[in-house]
Amino acid sequence: MKKTMLMITGLLVVVAVLYVNASENVMEGYEVGDYVSDFKLPSTTGKTVSLSDYPDAKGFIVVFTCNTCPYAKLYEDRVIELDKKFRGKGFPVIAINPNDVGQKPGDSMDEMASQAKAKSYSFPYLRDDTQEVAKAYGAAKTPHVYVLNRESAGKFKVEYIGAIDDSPREAADVQETYVEDAVNALLSGNKPTVTNQRAIGCTIKWKDV
Repeated sequence: MKKTMLMITGLLVVVAVLYVNASENVMEGYEVGDYVSDFKLPSTTGKTVSLSDYPDAKGFIVVFTCNTCPYAKLYEDRVIELDKKFRGKGFPVIAINPNDVGQKPGDSMDEMASQAKAKSYSFPYLRDDTQEVAKAYGAAKTPHVYVLNRESAGKFKVEYIGAIDDSPREAADVQETYVEDAVNALLSGNKPTVTNQRAIGCTIKWKDV
């Protein structure tokens, strides 16, 4: 009887792990040290935006985010501050919304444009309608951040992946500023001490999933 109960318990653990992995929408994508491919996505201004549009950039803070996720809303002001702090130093923010509009109408381009205007975004806010860019990066959450560093002309390497900081709910409680620390390290000619940190947020709303 005891052996049977242990077997049942073991099976339940396996099922639970599989469920968690499925619910996390684990995606294969870029890892730290990989070079990224350029993209061309439409922005809320009516223009298309690519990494190649920034010939003087030392790197980028690429943020997969959206209008509708409560975590994305809590981080919105912090994303704005990251751009204000680092855009002039060569690491601008590029925000990308990959959510399926069929599931989240609030993430339509019109709604994105309204949000960008209301909050006076100083960075481009792009729609990834095909979700190909999010899949290439391996983004799973909103927000999910990738810090890129220029290695040579037109070549950008992933140096950090994950959360913006360690306090998704309260900005006042932040102790670890992962993205800020990563960019500061790169600006100093060093590698980030922390290169991966689990992103906390809503799962990206994928098409046909």
